[in-house]
Amino acid sequence: MKIALVTDAWLPQTNGVVRTLTITAEKLAQFGHEVVSITPLDFRTVPCPTYPEIRLSLFAARRVRQRLDALDPDAVHIATEGPLGLAARSWCLRRGRDFTTSYHTQFPEYVRARIPIPLGVSYAFLRWFHGKAAHTLVATPSMRASLEARGFRNLAYWSRGVDTNLFRPRDESYLDVARPIWLYFGRVSVEKGIEDFLALDLPGTKLVVGDGPAAAALRSKYPEAVFTGYRFGDELARHVATADVFVFPSRTDTFGLVLIEAMACGVPVAAYPVTGPIDVVANGVTGVLSEDLRAAALAALKLDRGACREHALRYTWEAATHQFIATLTPVRGVSGASACSFAAPS
Repeated sequence: MKIALVTDAWLPQTNGVVRTLTITAEKLAQFGHEVVSITPLDFRTVPCPTYPEIRLSLFAARRVRQRLDALDPDAVHIATEGPLGLAARSWCLRRGRDFTTSYHTQFPEYVRARIPIPLGVSYAFLRWFHGKAAHTLVATPSMRASLEARGFRNLAYWSRGVDTNLFRPRDESYLDVARPIWLYFGRVSVEKGIEDFLALDLPGTKLVVGDGPAAAALRSKYPEAVFTGYRFGDELARHVATADVFVFPSRTDTFGLVLIEAMACGVPVAAYPVTGPIDVVANGVTGVLSEDLRAAALAALKLDRGACREHALRYTWEAATHQFIATLTPVRGVSGASACSFAAPS
Protein backbone atom coordinates (compact mmCIF):
# COMPACT_ATOMS: atom_id res chain seq x y z
CA MET A 1 0.00 0.00 0.00
CA LYS A 2 1.21 3.50 -0.85
CA ILE A 3 0.73 5.71 2.22
CA ALA A 4 1.05 9.48 2.40
CA LEU A 5 2.01 10.59 5.91
CA VAL A 6 1.44 14.31 6.37
CA THR A 7 2.79 15.97 9.49
CA ASP A 8 3.78 19.42 10.75
CA ALA A 9 5.85 17.75 13.50
CA TRP A 10 9.07 16.25 12.22
CA LEU A 11 12.81 16.19 12.60
CA PRO A 12 14.83 17.93 13.95
CA GLN A 13 12.15 18.37 16.64
CA THR A 14 12.67 16.09 19.62
CA ASN A 15 9.38 14.91 21.11
CA GLY A 16 7.09 11.91 21.38
CA VAL A 17 5.07 12.79 18.29
CA VAL A 18 8.14 12.83 16.06
CA ARG A 19 9.47 9.60 17.58
CA THR A 20 6.11 7.91 17.06
CA LEU A 21 5.82 8.99 13.43
CA THR A 22 9.41 8.23 12.42
CA ILE A 23 9.37 4.78 14.03
CA THR A 24 5.94 4.00 12.53
CA ALA A 25 7.18 5.01 9.07
CA GLU A 26 10.18 2.69 9.50
CA LYS A 27 7.98 -0.22 10.59
CA LEU A 28 5.53 0.35 7.73
CA ALA A 29 8.41 0.16 5.27
CA GLN A 30 9.62 -3.05 6.93
CA PHE A 31 6.14 -4.51 6.46
CA GLY A 32 6.35 -3.80 2.73
CA HIS A 33 4.39 -0.55 2.46
CA GLU A 34 5.61 2.50 0.57
CA VAL A 35 5.55 5.53 2.86
CA VAL A 36 5.97 9.07 1.55
CA SER A 37 6.27 11.66 4.33
CA ILE A 38 5.22 15.24 3.64
CA THR A 39 6.91 17.31 6.35
CA PRO A 40 8.24 20.81 7.08
CA LEU A 41 11.62 19.69 5.70
CA ASP A 42 10.06 19.94 2.23
CA PHE A 43 9.05 23.60 2.50
CA ARG A 44 10.11 27.03 3.65
CA THR A 45 9.20 27.51 7.31
CA VAL A 46 8.93 30.17 10.00
CA PRO A 47 9.36 29.65 13.76
CA CYS A 48 6.21 29.17 15.81
CA PRO A 49 5.58 32.15 18.14
CA THR A 50 6.58 31.29 21.76
CA TYR A 51 8.00 27.95 20.57
CA PRO A 52 10.75 28.53 17.95
CA GLU A 53 11.81 24.88 17.87
CA ILE A 54 8.59 24.20 15.97
CA ARG A 55 8.75 25.34 12.35
CA LEU A 56 5.52 26.14 10.49
CA SER A 57 5.06 25.77 6.73
CA LEU A 58 2.58 28.61 6.30
CA PHE A 59 2.46 28.93 2.51
CA ALA A 60 2.82 25.36 1.29
CA ALA A 61 -0.80 24.44 0.44
CA ARG A 62 -0.37 24.49 -3.34
CA ARG A 63 2.78 22.38 -3.23
CA VAL A 64 1.16 19.91 -0.83
CA ARG A 65 -1.70 19.46 -3.30
CA GLN A 66 0.78 18.98 -6.14
CA ARG A 67 2.72 16.38 -4.14
CA LEU A 68 -0.44 14.43 -3.34
CA ASP A 69 -1.68 14.62 -6.95
CA ALA A 70 1.62 13.21 -8.18
CA LEU A 71 1.74 10.52 -5.51
CA ASP A 72 -1.89 9.36 -5.89
CA PRO A 73 -1.70 7.47 -2.57
CA ASP A 74 -3.79 4.50 -1.53
CA ALA A 75 -4.19 6.01 1.94
CA VAL A 76 -3.58 9.40 3.52
CA HIS A 77 -2.83 9.85 7.19
CA ILE A 78 -2.80 13.40 8.57
CA ALA A 79 -0.93 13.45 11.86
CA THR A 80 -1.20 17.09 12.91
CA GLU A 81 -3.65 19.97 12.78
CA GLY A 82 -1.11 22.51 11.43
CA PRO A 83 -0.71 24.16 8.01
CA LEU A 84 0.42 20.97 6.24
CA GLY A 85 -2.37 18.98 7.85
CA LEU A 86 -4.91 21.57 6.79
CA ALA A 87 -3.62 21.52 3.21
CA ALA A 88 -3.79 17.72 3.03
CA ARG A 89 -7.28 17.70 4.54
CA SER A 90 -8.43 20.18 1.90
CA TRP A 91 -6.92 18.03 -0.89
CA CYS A 92 -8.69 14.91 0.37
CA LEU A 93 -12.07 16.63 0.61
CA ARG A 94 -11.75 18.24 -2.84
CA ARG A 95 -10.74 14.93 -4.44
CA GLY A 96 -13.34 12.90 -2.56
CA ARG A 97 -10.61 10.87 -0.89
CA ASP A 98 -10.95 9.33 2.55
CA PHE A 99 -8.24 10.00 5.12
CA THR A 100 -7.35 9.28 8.71
CA THR A 101 -6.04 11.62 11.39
CA SER A 102 -4.45 11.19 14.79
CA TYR A 103 -4.77 13.07 18.05
CA HIS A 104 -1.26 13.28 19.50
CA THR A 105 -1.44 16.43 21.59
CA GLN A 106 -3.98 18.02 23.90
CA PHE A 107 -3.71 21.09 21.73
CA PRO A 108 -6.33 23.23 23.54
CA GLU A 109 -4.56 22.80 26.87
CA TYR A 110 -1.17 23.53 25.29
CA VAL A 111 -2.49 26.73 23.72
CA ARG A 112 -4.19 27.86 26.93
CA ALA A 113 -0.89 27.44 28.81
CA ARG A 114 0.51 30.19 26.60
CA ILE A 115 -2.47 32.24 25.38
CA PRO A 116 -5.84 32.73 27.19
CA ILE A 117 -7.95 31.13 24.45
CA PRO A 118 -11.05 29.36 25.84
CA LEU A 119 -10.92 25.57 25.61
CA GLY A 120 -14.31 25.55 23.89
CA VAL A 121 -12.94 27.54 20.96
CA SER A 122 -9.94 25.25 20.47
CA TYR A 123 -12.00 22.08 20.76
CA ALA A 124 -14.51 23.42 18.22
CA PHE A 125 -11.65 23.80 15.75
CA LEU A 126 -10.42 20.27 16.47
CA ARG A 127 -13.90 18.77 16.04
CA TRP A 128 -14.10 20.51 12.67
CA PHE A 129 -10.63 19.34 11.64
CA HIS A 130 -11.06 15.69 12.64
CA GLY A 131 -14.79 15.45 11.92
CA LYS A 132 -14.38 14.44 8.28
CA ALA A 133 -11.79 11.73 8.95
CA ALA A 134 -12.70 8.09 8.48
CA HIS A 135 -10.90 7.42 11.77
CA THR A 136 -9.19 9.64 14.30
CA LEU A 137 -6.51 7.63 16.09
CA VAL A 138 -6.00 8.03 19.83
CA ALA A 139 -3.38 6.42 22.04
CA THR A 140 -5.42 5.39 25.10
CA PRO A 141 -8.97 4.41 26.07
CA SER A 142 -9.20 7.34 28.50
CA MET A 143 -8.26 9.76 25.71
CA ARG A 144 -11.01 8.24 23.59
CA ALA A 145 -13.54 8.69 26.40
CA SER A 146 -12.44 12.29 26.94
CA LEU A 147 -12.79 13.19 23.28
CA GLU A 148 -16.13 11.39 22.90
CA ALA A 149 -17.43 13.47 25.81
CA ARG A 150 -16.48 16.56 23.75
CA GLY A 151 -18.35 15.36 20.68
CA PHE A 152 -15.62 13.58 18.70
CA ARG A 153 -16.66 10.52 16.68
CA ASN A 154 -15.07 7.71 14.61
CA LEU A 155 -12.25 7.25 17.13
CA ALA A 156 -9.89 4.27 16.85
CA TYR A 157 -7.10 2.96 19.04
CA TRP A 158 -3.42 3.29 18.12
CA SER A 159 -1.08 2.40 20.97
CA ARG A 160 2.67 2.99 21.23
CA GLY A 161 5.79 0.89 21.62
CA VAL A 162 9.23 0.96 23.16
CA ASP A 163 12.63 -0.23 21.99
CA THR A 164 13.38 -2.64 24.82
CA ASN A 165 16.86 -3.37 23.49
CA LEU A 166 17.81 0.29 23.88
CA PHE A 167 15.75 1.06 26.98
CA ARG A 168 16.75 -1.67 29.41
CA PRO A 169 18.15 -2.00 32.94
CA ARG A 170 21.80 -0.93 33.05
CA ASP A 171 24.54 0.07 35.46
CA GLU A 172 22.80 2.29 37.99
CA SER A 173 26.09 4.00 38.94
CA TYR A 174 26.41 5.73 35.54
CA LEU A 175 26.04 9.18 37.14
CA ASP A 176 28.06 10.29 40.15
CA VAL A 177 25.41 12.36 41.94
CA ALA A 178 23.65 12.09 45.29
CA ARG A 179 20.89 9.48 45.46
CA PRO A 180 18.01 9.05 45.21
CA ILE A 181 17.98 10.34 41.62
CA TRP A 182 14.62 11.79 40.63
CA LEU A 183 14.45 12.03 36.85
CA TYR A 184 12.44 14.04 34.38
CA PHE A 185 13.25 13.51 30.72
CA GLY A 186 11.48 15.01 27.74
CA ARG A 187 10.60 18.42 26.42
CA VAL A 188 11.19 21.27 28.87
CA SER A 189 8.18 23.49 28.29
CA VAL A 190 5.41 25.05 30.31
CA GLU A 191 2.67 22.58 29.30
CA LYS A 192 4.73 19.69 30.71
CA GLY A 193 4.26 20.97 34.26
CA ILE A 194 7.94 20.45 34.99
CA GLU A 195 7.99 23.14 37.68
CA ASP A 196 5.66 20.94 39.74
CA PHE A 197 8.53 18.46 39.84
CA LEU A 198 11.34 20.94 40.44
CA ALA A 199 9.49 22.56 43.36
CA LEU A 200 9.14 19.27 45.28
CA ASP A 201 10.97 18.85 48.58
CA LEU A 202 12.88 15.63 47.90
CA PRO A 203 16.23 14.24 49.09
CA GLY A 204 19.02 13.46 46.65
CA THR A 205 19.25 14.87 43.11
CA LYS A 206 16.68 16.14 40.64
CA LEU A 207 17.86 15.37 37.12
CA VAL A 208 16.36 17.00 34.00
CA VAL A 209 17.31 15.41 30.69
CA GLY A 210 15.99 17.38 27.74
CA ASP A 211 15.58 20.92 26.53
CA GLY A 212 12.96 23.37 25.38
CA PRO A 213 11.68 26.93 25.64
CA ALA A 214 11.39 26.89 29.46
CA ALA A 215 14.84 25.45 30.13
CA ALA A 216 16.80 28.69 30.64
CA ALA A 217 14.32 30.15 33.11
CA LEU A 218 14.07 26.90 35.09
CA ARG A 219 17.85 26.50 35.29
CA SER A 220 18.05 29.94 36.81
CA LYS A 221 15.18 29.40 39.24
CA TYR A 222 16.26 25.91 40.37
CA PRO A 223 20.08 25.91 40.42
CA GLU A 224 20.20 22.83 42.66
CA ALA A 225 18.74 20.67 39.87
CA VAL A 226 21.02 19.07 37.28
CA PHE A 227 20.08 20.00 33.70
CA THR A 228 21.86 17.94 31.05
CA GLY A 229 20.22 19.22 27.87
CA TYR A 230 19.21 16.76 25.18
CA ARG A 231 20.63 13.25 25.23
CA PHE A 232 19.96 10.69 22.53
CA GLY A 233 20.21 6.98 21.89
CA ASP A 234 22.43 4.96 24.20
CA GLU A 235 23.45 8.00 26.22
CA LEU A 236 19.82 8.87 26.92
CA ALA A 237 19.01 5.30 27.91
CA ARG A 238 21.95 5.23 30.33
CA HIS A 239 20.73 8.44 31.99
CA VAL A 240 17.23 6.99 32.35
CA ALA A 241 18.39 3.63 33.72
CA THR A 242 20.49 5.23 36.45
CA ALA A 243 17.45 6.97 37.97
CA ASP A 244 15.58 5.75 41.03
CA VAL A 245 12.20 7.26 40.08
CA PHE A 246 10.90 8.93 36.93
CA VAL A 247 8.71 11.88 37.95
CA PHE A 248 6.20 12.75 35.21
CA PRO A 249 4.41 16.00 36.12
CA SER A 250 2.50 16.50 32.86
CA ARG A 251 -1.29 16.78 32.89
CA THR A 252 -1.58 17.28 29.13
CA ASP A 253 -0.01 14.21 27.47
CA THR A 254 -2.18 11.82 25.50
CA PHE A 255 0.10 8.83 26.19
CA GLY A 256 3.63 9.67 27.31
CA LEU A 257 6.19 7.54 25.47
CA VAL A 258 8.69 8.41 28.17
CA LEU A 259 6.58 6.47 30.68
CA ILE A 260 7.16 3.12 29.00
CA GLU A 261 10.75 4.02 28.15
CA ALA A 262 11.44 4.62 31.84
CA MET A 263 9.66 1.44 32.90
CA ALA A 264 11.57 -0.55 30.26
CA CYS A 265 14.74 0.57 32.07
CA GLY A 266 13.28 -0.74 35.33
CA VAL A 267 12.52 2.76 36.64
CA PRO A 268 9.19 3.23 38.48
CA VAL A 269 7.01 6.26 37.77
CA ALA A 270 5.46 8.97 39.92
CA ALA A 271 2.72 10.91 38.16
CA TYR A 272 -0.65 12.58 38.46
CA PRO A 273 -3.71 10.34 37.90
CA VAL A 274 -4.51 11.82 34.48
CA THR A 275 -4.81 10.69 30.86
CA GLY A 276 -1.63 8.95 29.85
CA PRO A 277 -0.38 7.67 33.22
CA ILE A 278 -3.73 6.15 34.22
CA ASP A 279 -3.66 4.00 31.07
CA VAL A 280 0.06 3.19 30.95
CA VAL A 281 1.18 2.86 34.60
CA ALA A 282 0.04 0.00 36.83
CA ASN A 283 -0.66 2.00 39.99
CA GLY A 284 1.11 0.53 42.98
CA VAL A 285 3.10 -1.90 40.82
CA THR A 286 5.06 0.05 38.19
CA GLY A 287 4.41 3.49 39.59
CA VAL A 288 2.32 5.57 41.95
CA LEU A 289 -0.37 7.98 40.75
CA SER A 290 -1.48 10.72 43.11
CA GLU A 291 -2.40 14.38 43.21
CA ASP A 292 0.31 14.60 45.88
CA LEU A 293 3.30 14.25 43.55
CA ARG A 294 5.84 14.25 46.39
CA ALA A 295 4.07 11.39 48.15
CA ALA A 296 3.87 9.51 44.85
CA ALA A 297 7.60 9.95 44.25
CA LEU A 298 8.56 8.72 47.71
CA ALA A 299 6.22 5.73 47.45
CA ALA A 300 7.48 4.82 43.96
CA LEU A 301 10.98 4.54 45.38
CA LYS A 302 9.91 1.30 47.09
CA LEU A 303 8.56 -0.47 43.99
CA ASP A 304 10.11 -3.47 42.26
CA ARG A 305 12.18 -2.50 39.23
CA GLY A 306 11.74 -5.93 37.65
CA ALA A 307 7.97 -5.48 37.58
CA CYS A 308 8.43 -2.19 35.72
CA ARG A 309 10.48 -3.90 33.04
CA GLU A 310 7.99 -6.74 32.64
CA HIS A 311 5.11 -4.29 32.24
CA ALA A 312 6.93 -2.30 29.54
CA LEU A 313 7.58 -5.45 27.49
CA ARG A 314 3.85 -5.49 26.65
CA TYR A 315 4.29 -2.49 24.38
CA THR A 316 5.86 -3.17 20.97
CA TRP A 317 6.13 -0.97 17.89
CA GLU A 318 5.21 -3.94 15.72
CA ALA A 319 1.84 -4.33 17.43
CA ALA A 320 1.24 -0.58 17.40
CA THR A 321 2.00 -0.38 13.68
CA HIS A 322 -0.42 -3.20 12.89
CA GLN A 323 -3.09 -1.20 14.74
CA PHE A 324 -2.22 1.81 12.57
CA ILE A 325 -2.50 -0.25 9.38
CA ALA A 326 -5.87 -1.66 10.44
CA THR A 327 -7.35 1.83 10.39
CA LEU A 328 -5.93 2.61 6.95
CA THR A 329 -7.09 -0.42 4.98
CA PRO A 330 -10.85 0.16 5.43
CA VAL A 331 -10.36 3.68 4.07
CA ARG A 332 -9.66 2.31 0.58
CA GLY A 333 -12.30 -0.38 0.83
CA VAL A 334 -9.97 -3.37 1.04
CA SER A 335 -11.93 -6.60 1.45
CA GLY A 336 -11.73 -8.24 4.87
CA ALA A 337 -10.21 -5.23 6.66
CA SER A 338 -11.49 -4.39 10.11
CA ALA A 339 -11.09 -1.48 12.46
CA CYS A 340 -8.95 -2.02 15.55
CA SER A 341 -10.42 -2.57 18.98
CA PHE A 342 -9.80 -0.73 22.19
CA ALA A 343 -8.30 -3.68 24.02
CA ALA A 344 -5.11 -3.04 25.98
CA PRO A 345 -1.93 -4.41 24.43
CA SER A 346 -0.98 -7.93 25.45
